[in-house]
Amino acid sequence: MLQAPGDGTDPLRAARILIVDDEPGMRHFLVNTLHPLSRHVDSAEDTRAAEAMLAARQYDVMVLDNIMPGQKGLDWLQEQRSKGGFTDTILITAYADLQTAIDAMRAGASDFLVKPFRSNQILNALRKCLQLAQLKRENALLRRELDTVASGNRRKELIGASPVIAEVRALLERVAPLSTPVLITGPSGSGKEVAARHLHGQSGRGASPFVAIQCGAIPADMIEYELFGHGAGAFPGAQGGREGLLAQASGGTVFLDDVSELSANAQTALLRVLEDGVIRPIGTGRDVQLDLRFVIASSKSLQKAVQAGHFREDLLFRINVIDVAMPPLKDRGTDVLDLAELFQAEIAAALNLPMVEMTSAVRSAMLRHDWPGNIRELHNFVERALIFGRFPLETLGHAVAPGEIAPLEEMEKREILRALEALGGNRAEAARRLGVSRKTIDRKCATWGL
Repeated sequence: MLQAPGDGTDPLRAARILIVDDEPGMRHFLVNTLHPLSRHVDSAEDTRAAEAMLAARQYDVMVLDNIMPGQKGLDWLQEQRSKGGFTDTILITAYADLQTAIDAMRAGASDFLVKPFRSNQILNALRKCLQLAQLKRENALLRRELDTVASGNRRKELIGASPVIAEVRALLERVAPLSTPVLITGPSGSGKEVAARHLHGQSGRGASPFVAIQCGAIPADMIEYELFGHGAGAFPGAQGGREGLLAQASGGTVFLDDVSELSANAQTALLRVLEDGVIRPIGTGRDVQLDLRFVIASSKSLQKAVQAGHFREDLLFRINVIDVAMPPLKDRGTDVLDLAELFQAEIAAALNLPMVEMTSAVRSAMLRHDWPGNIRELHNFVERALIFGRFPLETLGHAVAPGEIAPLEEMEKREILRALEALGGNRAEAARRLGVSRKTIDRKCATWGL
């Protein structure tokens, strides 16, 4: 009997596989080979039946015969790719030559097998195909992570022991095992994405993708293409199809931030995903079934957006099943000190800078400050402290003792030089971190003969 790899991570086990072959004997052989290893194996006798099955559900990989009555597998595969079909495909044929292999790769096939083949050959080809697809998806998500907001928002655990954050943590962990949508509200910078990541990590989906989408950061005319994917020619310049962000998160969690910024059309499509688990890539005319957990956030009142006619009331009802309210930083007591120490350790390691002492005066000032920018403001405050070599209490409205003040020009020079040294002489980045223009840095350096 065929066995899965002993480490329990066989990608075949959870994969949906479609077999398309006109020969009953081959279909029977492949189904019998795969059934002990995979819970989802379907078969079709021709491309017309396969197309109907692809329209009804999503498959991770397809085993496609090339020579069949009615339509060759290669021709049909090219049609599917032009319509925005994304299923990875292994082409099989009894009539092999170099040109067929080349055509298979050009049509988008992931692999090519010649009949007759043994069980271990098709199993190895399927595992390789599934592992490569997962690697591509993880790389795409990683690139997106690296291209988005600062590292401070990438934390997966809620930090702090205050009663308000302990209450939030308990609520998140209570609903984590469910697939119910969760709405996270709270002021900007209060840590809504961190809460979403904590929820994802506590759920049974923790090993699957977490995709964070800033709805307000994507142009309104592109948001549907980004979320749902598209086929070739769906818009000017779209030469090929592309898998959407929701499909990339299949099996995991999608975090939609600033959901109030979605267009009316995108809201309608999102409602359908929430109700049926189905998306339709733009310009394809075909539905794709997904398994997703939605965590949705907004710093604006969605109820007011409904009253103003900017947000669908039925969508609000659908997402507002569990409401988690993130408290502002000013209500979290000494959590601000714990977070500041954590940020300082992370930033110091990232920038290769020495730690700065948090004196009693610094701690007292931080506890008195209201932090209108919440955790994001605290992160920036700690980063500036490391670059300047001291905590800039004046930015918190704290009166600095006369002995603490250096002549302006001397302090300016020291802080700019320290930033340049820490950043390897990168003036543009030093200007950004110091909150001044690049021209200011250039002018000062010229004055100092640098």
